[in-house]
Amino acid sequence: MENAWIPLSLTLKVAGWATALNLVFGVAVGFFLARKRFPGRDLLDALLTLPMVMPPTVLGYYLLVLLGRRGPVGGWLQENFGVNLIFTWQGAVIAAAIVAFPLTFKSARAAFEAVDPQFEQAARVLGISEAAIFFRVTLPLAWRGILAGLLLAFARATGEFGATLMVAGSIPGKTQTLSIAVYEAVQAGQDSLANFLVLLTSVTCIAVLLAAGRLAPGRVAGRP
Repeated sequence: MENAWIPLSLTLKVAGWATALNLVFGVAVGFFLARKRFPGRDLLDALLTLPMVMPPTVLGYYLLVLLGRRGPVGGWLQENFGVNLIFTWQGAVIAAAIVAFPLTFKSARAAFEAVDPQFEQAARVLGISEAAIFFRVTLPLAWRGILAGLLLAFARATGEFGATLMVAGSIPGKTQTLSIAVYEAVQAGQDSLANFLVLLTSVTCIAVLLAAGRLAPGRVAGRP
């Protein structure tokens, strides 16, 4: 079972970086849509939620076209910085982050919308800057919902398969995450290894879901 710990460590690294990206972009977009009203807002919301319902292989294909050496983003990175994201763990991070993004974005938006605007208005009356209001008033009131969304995004990134396989492939020790390792073990007839990998994945996801449930907005400590 020694081979199981390598994809586990890679999976945790990929999921951790993907969650970090979602912390920045998911929270920012969630706050923006929670506070702004503009034409096309619902359409933008639908587009940002699309990775949640789109087949992972289709999303992976789009990323492959976009990030490949002949793609607009991949070609620019290759030409200007010599960076290639295809078949790398960094590419797996991008795939996992995009797939898990709606979970963070939706949770952050709901958390920000649940914040009573009167608290923010009171801070403005006191002359506090908008940045200070966000970090000292809004964020402390919304952090439980945001953290719950980040935990769900981490769990989703941990189990990501289709888009990651399309973008990063299955290179043992480099891009082979837990879900891909399970698939490879089943294909190779290594049932004992597959069972152990499935157990590791299941325990990790259950632990994260339990933690996210404890952080659900509106939950009172000490009550079920």
